[in-house]
Amino acid sequence: MAPDKPLIITAGEPAGIGPEICLALAREALPCRFVVVSDPEMLRSRARMAGMDVSIKETSAEDAASMQTKSGELHVIATRFPEPPECGRPRTANAQTLLDGLKLAVDGCMNGRFAGLVTAPLHKSVINDAGIAFTGHTEFLAECTGTQLAVMLLVAGDLRVALASTHLPLREVPDYLTQERIRNVLQILFDDLKSRFGIATPRIVVCGLNPHAGEAGHLGAEDAAIIAPVVDEFAARGYSIRGPVPADTAFTPAAGQKDAVLAMYHDQGLPVLKYAGFGRAVNVTLGLPIIRTSVDHGTALDIAGTGEADAGSLFEAVRLAAKMAQQ
Repeated sequence: MAPDKPLIITAGEPAGIGPEICLALAREALPCRFVVVSDPEMLRSRARMAGMDVSIKETSAEDAASMQTKSGELHVIATRFPEPPECGRPRTANAQTLLDGLKLAVDGCMNGRFAGLVTAPLHKSVINDAGIAFTGHTEFLAECTGTQLAVMLLVAGDLRVALASTHLPLREVPDYLTQERIRNVLQILFDDLKSRFGIATPRIVVCGLNPHAGEAGHLGAEDAAIIAPVVDEFAARGYSIRGPVPADTAFTPAAGQKDAVLAMYHDQGLPVLKYAGFGRAVNVTLGLPIIRTSVDHGTALDIAGTGEADAGSLFEAVRLAAKMAQQ
């Protein structure tokens, strides 16, 4: 059963593969209606370049709710770039337009016009080079929605990996991981696994920060002093939780059955997830008042316009957003 309202999809960095994978949506059998936010002329140009027979239909946020999508058509809310995009060459002049389009999509979800948001990748360094402070979609969406804490969750089939910290230099991670933060991340993870994924009693395994989860303090004090007390709090409240578990075993059957793993930092959890499901994994932002999913890959500037882009992750992101909207 499809959501009553369409999803809204942002096409991401126009110099990358975002436009191509969005064009591929027009030929995919998907369980919902959707509309794309991007520059219509750029999409038409990219379709010609890639030899894709897609009809671009301009619409508005107001009219999108009642539209009916046909195979081979892509309904687009226009956000026109000040400089013509070129494959493989991001332009800082287009950075603000990208963020304006993302804000338009968020507002449409917040006011109930759309069932959820799906995002193609942005190029963070180009946005920062334009003089706009930007650490990623997750943090931007939290700011737009007035969310105090947003949590990144990656999904590949039954494997779900949440992050206690996201886009931080590794040397800053230990100081960032306070008991309060881990407590808040865990609460969001438990709550959203119930409300967004329909898991009545979520089971979570929490990774340690240090090798061997600190080796009884010989390899770092954070596991025993910061992580373990929070895990014990949740266990005492009746939650199904284990940890801190050494990260090298947390993902294995030895750690027991689990609905999600909480990793302490970005590159502790994502290599496992991407190895298990690269090209089909989905990035989900928890803790927001809206549904947001995204692809598990970057802008792939080197293959933009070549026809080599795989839209599989975007297809899965759309399917998961539609499924979450039905919960």
